[in-house]
Parts: sequence; C-alpha cells; structure tokens
Amino acid sequence: MLDQIKDYYRIGLTWTSNALEGNSLTESETKVLLEDGLTVGGRPLRDVFEAVDHAKAYDFMFSLLKSRRIDEASVLHMHELFYKNIEPEYAGRYRDIRVIITGSKYPTTAPEKLDREMQGLFAWISRERDNLHPVEFAAELHKRFVFIHPYKDGNGRVARLLMNLALLQDGYLPAVIPPILRIDYISLLERAHRDDRGFVEFIAERELESQKEILRLFEIPFPKPGKEESGKELK
Repeated sequence: MLDQIKDYYRIGLTWTSNALEGNSLTESETKVLLEDGLTVGGRPLRDVFEAVDHAKAYDFMFSLLKSRRIDEASVLHMHELFYKNIEPEYAGRYRDIRVIITGSKYPTTAPEKLDREMQGLFAWISRERDNLHPVEFAAELHKRFVFIHPYKDGNGRVARLLMNLALLQDGYLPAVIPPILRIDYISLLERAHRDDRGFVEFIAERELESQKEILRLFEIPFPKPGKEESGKELK
C-alpha cells in the first residue's frame, strides 16, 4: 500500500507545491511530464525543471522513512535535487545573500547567522519531536524552517517536503495544500510569527482531508470521531 500511496501523491504534491509558488504547469501537464516524460509546449523551462526535480526530491524523501531521521545532510541534499538545474551555484547550500519574503513584514535570518540557526533547528528536532503530537511537530517544523529561510529560493517547497517527511515517518499521510487555499496558507503562516495555533490547525485539517481521501479511494468507511487513544493531543 505504501508504494501505491507514494505513486498517488507524487503527482499531487509536486503540482500543488509548485503551484503555490507560481509554477504555471497544470496538474495534467505535471502528470504527463512525470509519468510519460513528455515535455509541455509553451511552458517556461524553469517550470519544467521545478516539476521534474521536485519529483526527484520527493522520491528521496521516501528513502528516509525507515530511519526517522531529519538531519542537515538530508535537508541539503533535498534542496540540491530540487534546485540543481535552476541555479546550480546555490543548490544544496545555504545562501550568502540577504533575502526578503514578498508580502511579509518579518525579516529572514541574516546569512552570517544561518549556520547557527539551522543547527538550532536540528537540535530542536532531536529534543522536541517526541514531546509533540506528530501533526503539530510537522507543522512546527515547516514554520520554523520557513522563518529561517536558509536558501536563496525553494524554501517553501523544501519546508513542505520536510513537513510531509515528518508525517510519513510517523505513519501519517502527506498533507496536501491545494493552490485554492494559498491565501489562507500564507496568511496563517504570517500570523504564526505571533500565534501559530491557526497554522497548526490548518495543517491538521489538511492531514484529515488526506486521510478521508485515501479511505474513499480504498472504499473504507471513515471512522466516527471518538476519544483519542494515543495520549498525544493537538494543543
């Protein structure tokens, strides 16, 4: 079943994650490109590279499931796979320039502080992962990574891959954020600088929708709500 789930989400996650960042390929075009290897006429070459190389980073993400590991080497390699055909000199390494997030009033981490901030992130992962509900941890990981913004470009896509890596490692399905929810997603992420409850709940809703979708595809009735038995609850 894991192989079927991997193949099913490979198209959807690649298309939605790229579309959130302005990629012009449709879901059908993404499917033809990734499954049939056919190029799409009239689309920018960068958009094609983003789809093909995001799928490679997605495949790499699945190779990390058994280790339950999220470390610096894996995060750098994930970005390298995604960005190597777009801007090779910045693929798989932290930026050395200052960047701003369009539409955000909050600054990103200065280049000279990136190493320290990223080491702090990996320390937080090791320290707090087992103290949080898996969905809450995945949302927090996404938020913290984006706020640091370690790469010149591709931060949002790597953040969503890391979020879904964390979910998959703990037995959850990927949380898909469709382009139609882009405004909600961005506004909740911006608000998360002050209060991240809304963003965590948003990711939890996306996870729930993924579970409903898979149960529907496998024709399994969705269970009625009941008392949680895991001992971990979303705050």
